[in-house]
Amino acid sequence: MATEMLSGPDLGAGFLHQLTTDRDGDRTTFTYHAQDGGLDANGPPKGPLDVFGFVRPPSPCQFGGPRCWHRRFLLAFSDTPRVRQCYNRNRFVLETMVDQAYAGAAVPIEAALGEVVDRLARTPDLAPVDWYLGGSTAAWLLGADVRPHDIDLGVTRAAVDRIGGAFAEYLIEPVATTDWPGLGIVRGARAFVGTFAAGARLEWSVPLDPAQELGLAEWSGRPGAVRLASATFRGRAIPVSRPEYALVRAAERSAADRVRAIGAVVRSLGPDLELLDTLLARSRLPPERRSDLRRSVVG
Repeated sequence: MATEMLSGPDLGAGFLHQLTTDRDGDRTTFTYHAQDGGLDANGPPKGPLDVFGFVRPPSPCQFGGPRCWHRRFLLAFSDTPRVRQCYNRNRFVLETMVDQAYAGAAVPIEAALGEVVDRLARTPDLAPVDWYLGGSTAAWLLGADVRPHDIDLGVTRAAVDRIGGAFAEYLIEPVATTDWPGLGIVRGARAFVGTFAAGARLEWSVPLDPAQELGLAEWSGRPGAVRLASATFRGRAIPVSRPEYALVRAAERSAADRVRAIGAVVRSLGPDLELLDTLLARSRLPPERRSDLRRSVVG
């Protein structure tokens, strides 16, 4: 298997970047590399890249050494121009994303979400069941006093690539088979909707491992699996995942303020007890915390 550098070294957000390929016939693994670039990259970095799906390789990287961050995508070699475009946009917007994650920079959710919803509405052959908003964005649209840091989009398997086409110029990762920490092997993509200096991260994926396709899962990729509610944004009805999903995640992260805010919305809507009990049973919360969380919204 031959390794080739396609771009780099490039500078951005305190990191030194490279794009490489490992070819095995027409199957190609494209890798984003990022390591501390020091003062030459306007560093040091303000924070680690794991919040954007990057991981440390199991052994020292031949390009970035022992502390290199990696994001990998499996595609055909003919997709190289598309990957280059995504790689370049990623490093151009990375400073803004890092500032949002670690320096308190504002995330213009309303403007980005307006662009997202408008584009989805105009995308050919995209059915109403093919997408919904999830995560903290869903809870926010339902009235929770939380501020989303990004936009999580739930999609069907049939829609993954079409949505990638709708946001082609915004992509920071190509639509590809890739490993998302916490979700396993997926087909998905990331985009940064807005300008280099102001925008919001958009993420969507579906699992490729059947073992991950649990009933009532928020991101299964199967129509009808997720429990949905309806919210209104700029006069338009928007499908959103039930707030119980965001509630349990907030509890797992010990985000007390978010638990209170999202719990208030669950109580206002009326809890979906089947969904809540299923999510609590799957959670990593200790039994007493599960009981406390359930009582906080059920009474």
